[in-house]
Amino acid sequence: MKILVVCQYYYPEPFRITDICEMLVKRGHEVTVLTGLPNYPEGKVLEEYRNENKRNEIINGVKVIRTYEIGRGNSKVELFLNYLSFTLSASLKTTFLKDDYDVVFVNQLSPVMMAIPAIIYKKKNNKKLLLYCLDLWPESLTIGGIKKGSLIYNLFSIISKRIYKSADKIVVTSSMFKNYFKNTFDFQPDTISHIPQYAEDLFLLNNDGRVNDSKKSDTYNFVFAGNIGEFQSVETIVQAANELKMYNNIRFHIVGDGSNFERCKELASKYMLDNLVFYGRRPLEDMPSFYEMADAMLITLIDNKNVSYTLPGKIQSYMAAGKPIIGAIDGETSNVIKDADCGLCCAACKYIDLANLILKFVNSDRKKQMGVNAQNYYIQNYDKNRFIERLENELNNLEVY
Repeated sequence: MKILVVCQYYYPEPFRITDICEMLVKRGHEVTVLTGLPNYPEGKVLEEYRNENKRNEIINGVKVIRTYEIGRGNSKVELFLNYLSFTLSASLKTTFLKDDYDVVFVNQLSPVMMAIPAIIYKKKNNKKLLLYCLDLWPESLTIGGIKKGSLIYNLFSIISKRIYKSADKIVVTSSMFKNYFKNTFDFQPDTISHIPQYAEDLFLLNNDGRVNDSKKSDTYNFVFAGNIGEFQSVETIVQAANELKMYNNIRFHIVGDGSNFERCKELASKYMLDNLVFYGRRPLEDMPSFYEMADAMLITLIDNKNVSYTLPGKIQSYMAAGKPIIGAIDGETSNVIKDADCGLCCAACKYIDLANLILKFVNSDRKKQMGVNAQNYYIQNYDKNRFIERLENELNNLEVY
């Protein structure tokens, strides 16, 4: 197939869509990505992509077309302009794209409006559109302080419904997303497919699913890896670290960047923590070394019903690496960790409970088994080859429909 992929984010931004596109190319498909200018999570467009540079690239066999957008910045106004600028410029760009693709694939993160250029191309050229939903809209707006029932929320509810209804098929990353679509947009659950994410190969290749119970050191290392934004509630980890700062053998490592990075650093500084280290954003190839260091990985999300429907992509990476998972998190992620028997969970944002879970883990004799269970569950449920085969089938079914 010739596949047009629309997603506001792409390499060098740290999103799995890059690996998906490159896998499709390896399987013989021609893939073109319509995307924006790299500025996530820093907020500023990377220097090498400014002044009309690198607007058309071929990266590992994937043709990448970049269209103008304003950087995310560090304010809500700048973020709104970032979303709007990509939607407008990419929509204009699609009017000049040839009728040269068999199917359109939207990798829908936030904002949902990133699907609008794909819908324009679909209608202009009578193509089919597959939307892979990773973030729920308009629910995601509530994280930014937009209240349900407000004028803005209701407006984006109408926009979101029209966008989702414009897709010929919706695929979701979390089984609980089906309930959201049913309750919010009156979709029937059997009309939506569930294809959970996978982890990149380097996490499986660099770890063997074992946790060493005979540690050379008495120190226990707990690692959070990923975006540090409003959704992720990394402050909960900082607060838990403060509760445990009297334990010299417990250390925390936070790897990543995002809109709440400085806020979390300021909080750690306020508590005068010397048991927590911030590493900032690191390239993907560096991540296995942090995972290898970890005795357990940490996962947190804010206390929000519909956000809890989400299964963050880092869960698959944690599991693939064979690491126990300790979380202050509700919903889908909590269910998965319990089902896999690969870690310990408490309610979202409960930092004292999280601190107690960490102490419980340190004293547990099941650390090794949790890691083994994590990797076994990953292989059984999130295998990369199974993911790409299912996605390929969904795209093929649309093409022949």
